[in-house]
Amino acid sequence: MEYIKFGKEGKKVSKVVLGLMRTSNMDVDSLSAFTEAALDEGINFFDNADCYGNGRAEELLGLVFEKNPALRNKVFLQSKCGIRIDSDFTWYDFSKEYILSAVDNILSRLKTDHLDSLLLHRPDALMEADEIAEAFTKLEKEGKVLNFGVSNQNPMMMKMLLNAGISIVVNQVQLSCAFTPAFNAGFNVNMQNPASIMHDGGIFEFCRANDIGIQAWSGLQYGFFEGTFLGSEKYVRLNQVLERIAYEKGCTPSAVALAWIMRYPGKTQAVTGTANIQHMKECAKAADIQLSKKEWYEIYLSAGNTLP
Repeated sequence: MEYIKFGKEGKKVSKVVLGLMRTSNMDVDSLSAFTEAALDEGINFFDNADCYGNGRAEELLGLVFEKNPALRNKVFLQSKCGIRIDSDFTWYDFSKEYILSAVDNILSRLKTDHLDSLLLHRPDALMEADEIAEAFTKLEKEGKVLNFGVSNQNPMMMKMLLNAGISIVVNQVQLSCAFTPAFNAGFNVNMQNPASIMHDGGIFEFCRANDIGIQAWSGLQYGFFEGTFLGSEKYVRLNQVLERIAYEKGCTPSAVALAWIMRYPGKTQAVTGTANIQHMKECAKAADIQLSKKEWYEIYLSAGNTLP
């Protein structure tokens, strides 16, 4: 496993992140075995959110920590807040009051006294940067949260938070070799084709310029939760290339696909969302795979992309 330094303390964390979104239907024994297996593979960064299973994913992990208290200190624990799921509709809330209450609830469910990292989940168009800064300052002073980040935010959103004095450690965004709108725009600068349209204002470039890490979610998916590209008839050429490189490197196509993400320079991590132990072990191998620039571009092109 390859590791990077994360946050103000420079903690050593795995480049492959264990995403726990799909664990809310597991029982405590199964989740305990799953987390232990991840640690055995070198994955020490666990990512959760208060909306996963309406809090059940956090609650189950808390029961795992309660069952094995020593496990908590082996884990770099991250969660997210800001998505409010009500009976009539879902909305976003980055108010100071809600952030503070959400974190208290997260800590209660996880049965821990602090989070190593807290992300704002999705952007809130009504967010007040100074109010968020007040919430984060209070949480940090009380020792409840050590580091802060965002998810799915564009550069101007992050700039507002940075101007308010907030230190952003990471931005969690969607990226896979079959989902590359940000890269497409970068390759087609000053062109008149559709690929030249920059939808996000340069997320990846802004993060690198400001030493903000990237955590890529849905690394094996295409579209917005449309399904996996592995074995898909929509991505025949991509699968052929992934399978060939996997054979050459003695791993699986899943590992190659995640290695493609982590080949991007900077503090880049890949979040694996599987709840299957064997698949998780395959994904963990991605951090040990070194792709050449030519291999990276071959994978990019085989997904149906073109270069000008």
